[in-house]
Amino acid sequence: MTLRLPSEIVVEQFLPTARAMLATALVERGFTQREVADRLGVTQAQVSRYVGGDVPIEERFADDERMRTTVDHIADGFASGGMDEYEALAELLSLVRAFEDRGPICAAHEAAVPALEGLGCDLCVRGTDAQLEAERTVLSNVRRALRTIEAEPAFVPLVPNVGTNLGMALPDPVDATDVAAVPGRVHAMRGRVHVPSNPEFGASEHVATALLAATAADPEVRGAINLATSEPFLEAARTAGLSLLEFEPSYETRRERLESRFREDGPVPRICYHRGDFGVEPITYVLGESALAAAELATDLAAAAAE
Repeated sequence: MTLRLPSEIVVEQFLPTARAMLATALVERGFTQREVADRLGVTQAQVSRYVGGDVPIEERFADDERMRTTVDHIADGFASGGMDEYEALAELLSLVRAFEDRGPICAAHEAAVPALEGLGCDLCVRGTDAQLEAERTVLSNVRRALRTIEAEPAFVPLVPNVGTNLGMALPDPVDATDVAAVPGRVHAMRGRVHVPSNPEFGASEHVATALLAATAADPEVRGAINLATSEPFLEAARTAGLSLLEFEPSYETRRERLESRFREDGPVPRICYHRGDFGVEPITYVLGESALAAAELATDLAAAAAE
């Protein structure tokens, strides 16, 4: 494991990017390179390198709207005389704290330390409490599952109009707050799967409902993903020897009805679906021991259906 602290990311990647962006913004506002050097606490030669593009820029930071807004705010403050160095430092430190809370510093840290894959700033923000390990494991699994569906082109046509979601429950879940999923759901955009944000607990309602029903009947089933009901997909599932369960599409008491069906019909099936109703889009749920298992099964069947 490569031992690198988040503070190293700040010094080696965030700070040069912030300084380069500030140097350029101040020069654009009429500051000389000497004046910029005095403001940033660096040499004039370094300012020349910043402005000339000779210093590597970390795109994770430079492309973030919060970074651009902060740089413009500081540059405008310096230009108008309404902000001093103390206030500028406060602005940058506030941005660092925001970026360390599951933000781009977290992403850069995870890239630098592969052992943090799927954990990211959960470690920095929340510490090492053993009680959080189950949550971290679940979040990591959902992130890996999301990357799985992102990588499979055949999955794109199966994303419902209302969006898809992918969830995983903690052991012995009680309600939707014990299920990690994607806030805002996953959508198909320009021929690709678009994941709007990192998974969070309590972010799903419909997928959590089906998953909680399945987990209540079989605690080993803790992952689920929903997609549009497709006859080729269902046929691919049958060809693969999987059992399918069709259920009534009404949302009312769905969790109770599904749980009852799961208990009555024997082992929880890996595929359950409905064909829709007035105002209700036909949806299929793929279940698995984890979010990743559900995603892998869904993408395998999607690829088979596409053939």
